[in-house]
Amino acid sequence: MNLYQMKADPYGVGYISKFLDDNFVSIELRGVGNLENVDEAEVMERLVTAYGSKDKVLKGQLETVKLFVHLMQDGDYILVADEDTAHLGDLGDYFYDDLSDTPANGLCHRRGVTWLTRIPRAELNIEVQELLAQPEMITQFQHPIASAQLNKWSSNLLESPPVSRTSVYVDDKTIAEALEVLKKALHSDDVERRERAAIAILQYVK
Repeated sequence: MNLYQMKADPYGVGYISKFLDDNFVSIELRGVGNLENVDEAEVMERLVTAYGSKDKVLKGQLETVKLFVHLMQDGDYILVADEDTAHLGDLGDYFYDDLSDTPANGLCHRRGVTWLTRIPRAELNIEVQELLAQPEMITQFQHPIASAQLNKWSSNLLESPPVSRTSVYVDDKTIAEALEVLKKALHSDDVERRERAAIAILQYVK
C-alpha cells in the first residue's frame, strides 16, 4: 500500500467540502473521456485535443493523470490538506463520471474515498509535513508507509502487515467463531473496541 497527498483546490476553487460530503476525490480535467486502460501517448493526444498545445501545463496534467488513474490503487491512502487540518482516507478504484464532464463541473475523473479521520497538521511528523508541502497536485510518499506514523489516528490500520492467506490454514468453524466475537465487539461500550472490530470485519470482507 502507498500514501499520497492531493490538493483539493489546485485551481483556486475549494472542493474539500464536496470531497468530504460525497466521499470521493477528483482531478478537474474536462473533455478527455474515460482514461481507464488508456496509455500515456493517447492520454497526451487527448489532452492536446482538449487543451490545445504540448506545453508544461499539459505535461503536468499528464503526470497527474498517471498518478491518479494508473499508479494509485484500491486500498492506498490519501491525505488532503484543509488549512490546519489533514483528512486521511482509504482510496477506492478509479471511475469516470460522464455526467460531470461539463464546463460547469469537470470533476469527472474520480476515486471513491472512505474518510478515516481528521488530523491536526501540526501533529504530523516531518516526513508527512514535507509531503503535504509539495506543490504538485498529487505526490506519492517516498518513505515506507509505517514511517508516516499515522497509526496514532487510524487504530494501527496503516501499520498492520499484510497476511498471506495461503501461509496458514484456518478452518471455516474457527473463522465463523472469530467473526461472531467481532460482531459482539461491535456492541461494546468501548468506542475504540467497536472501531477495531468494525475495521477487522471490513478487512475480512475486502
